[in-house]
Amino acid sequence: MSDLKNKNEEEVDLGTLFMAIGRLFSHFFNFILGIIKGIFHLLIICLLFLKKNIVKIAIATIVGGVIGSFFQVISPVKYSSQMLIEPNYKSSRQFYNNIRYYSDLVKQKDTVQLKELFNLSMNEAISLKKFEMEPLRLENDIIQAYNSFIVSVDTLTIKSYSYEEFKESFTDFDYRFHKLTVEAEKNDVFQRLGEVVIKSVVENKFLKKYNRLNNENIDRTSSVYKKNLTQLDSLHQVYLTAILEEAKKETAGTSVDMGGSQDSAKELELFKTGSFINSELRKLMQEKSRVEDVVNVISEFQPIGSEIKGITKNFISLFALGGFFLMIVLLLLVELNTYLNNYLK
Repeated sequence: MSDLKNKNEEEVDLGTLFMAIGRLFSHFFNFILGIIKGIFHLLIICLLFLKKNIVKIAIATIVGGVIGSFFQVISPVKYSSQMLIEPNYKSSRQFYNNIRYYSDLVKQKDTVQLKELFNLSMNEAISLKKFEMEPLRLENDIIQAYNSFIVSVDTLTIKSYSYEEFKESFTDFDYRFHKLTVEAEKNDVFQRLGEVVIKSVVENKFLKKYNRLNNENIDRTSSVYKKNLTQLDSLHQVYLTAILEEAKKETAGTSVDMGGSQDSAKELELFKTGSFINSELRKLMQEKSRVEDVVNVISEFQPIGSEIKGITKNFISLFALGGFFLMIVLLLLVELNTYLNNYLK
């Protein structure tokens, strides 16, 4: 009798649990359904609002487009050109400072200074409208910089300085490649600008000195490696001659000298050493090709700039969108005012 009572109590407990779970799912689905109904209701309200005011909104959009077309006609055509560079020796900061200076001259309309800096005519200097520089933000640059950082510090420092912390401290100046964009109303002034921009950084006394010392150090190390390779070649010839002599003695039936096997082992060591030096020499030459100059110009300014186009640069599109959204805002304010007046009643 006691077993039957316990069994009934267990069935009641399970039934209560299932009912609670059912109510939980019911509330959850009702919540989701309520959100869907709310979104649908909001969509219907928006559609009704557009239907009610479609004529006013269309007129505002057309008027905005007409005004934009007027500005599009009277505004001069602008051209742009880009230069891709790889600054070395942390010279990117100098680049950004110089570009900021050129940009300030354009904003201040200091055409005399621009004319003298870039050796342009007055009309060409007046045509300059924008200087802008930005890095090519590649994740691989951060990874390579972090790997170099790991190699240069001790294990304790690495444990206390994670990749995420290193990434947060990585600035725009630290990226490897940078893009310089210039805008002008003449399409043939860009090529002369590039020479001046690069020269303004290359002629920096500190960077020139750093570059010269670095190249001298690379040349000195390269000379040592080449000298070592010459010595290895001479030593290799000595061991090769010794091995051939031992082979002749064995062929002639004389006693075998175990020194021949030792010479072979030494020759193998020489081969490994030579391979290592050649590998280091290749790395050194690759490094020199990358940092031989203060600035590596990956791609120069195009001789003829390309016309600036696109929705964000088109006055017709901008003014038409402006008229569209401005009318919607005004109509919403009218609706809000009507609602507030009715609410007070």
